[in-house]
Amino acid sequence: MIERPLHEVFDRNYLLAYGLGSLAMFVLGFLFSRLLRRDSLSGSAIAALGMSVSNSGFIGYPIIALVVGEKAAVGLALGMLVENLLMFPLGLMLAEAGEQLGAGLKAALLGTGNRLLSNPLTISISLGLLLALLDVRLPAIPLKVVDMLAQASAPVALFVIGGSLVGLKAGGLLGDVLQLSIGKLILHPLAVLLLFSWFPVQDPALRIAGVLFACSPMMSIYPIVGQRFGLAGRCAAALLGATLLSFLTISSFIGLLGGPLG
Repeated sequence: MIERPLHEVFDRNYLLAYGLGSLAMFVLGFLFSRLLRRDSLSGSAIAALGMSVSNSGFIGYPIIALVVGEKAAVGLALGMLVENLLMFPLGLMLAEAGEQLGAGLKAALLGTGNRLLSNPLTISISLGLLLALLDVRLPAIPLKVVDMLAQASAPVALFVIGGSLVGLKAGGLLGDVLQLSIGKLILHPLAVLLLFSWFPVQDPALRIAGVLFACSPMMSIYPIVGQRFGLAGRCAAALLGATLLSFLTISSFIGLLGGPLG
């Protein structure tokens, strides 16, 4: 979030379309898991998060940059704002609230607040936003450390996925994989595409970028987020399945939207 000043990439309609489309997918995923699949509050929140937050950096951006060129960077920055300021906090808040059920309203609110404030994701997002708003750039050495950690996050996430899949029975997770894959790879981009018809952006390349970012599978740290709530296996299986299927769905949406522009 500190890579670019916010005023350089701000586009209100893009934020509204991508944000409301992602929020609609989150609500749909949460209600489906909670009401139809009878999942726990924490499990429903994590499922909804998996259907509404994309792997924008490691899968989305490299592909979309080939399709629309430099506008992919603008879409990435705006999408990160939506995901880090809206979707992640919402999902974590509901998931943490599920851990506090039965503790009483006051105790539940305090427990949820304390866990959110001490969560590394919440802390890093808040610091990144503050630095971006203040247009503060990190000195060379701390920035290099952040870059090294960022580069290491993808292979570390792959190790977590592999370890979480050991010993799992695929049959028992098929329903979760199908639900999350359909929601993330098909319904999420369709929701964003529909919202772009209500909140049009001037640059067609930016609209295509938004839809294709929504086509990407869930974020690579999804099993790490789920592990906090005892859902690492489910999240790892869903991530693996959605990532494999995304090569088909992203290609289909590229064809639907008219092919490369860059």
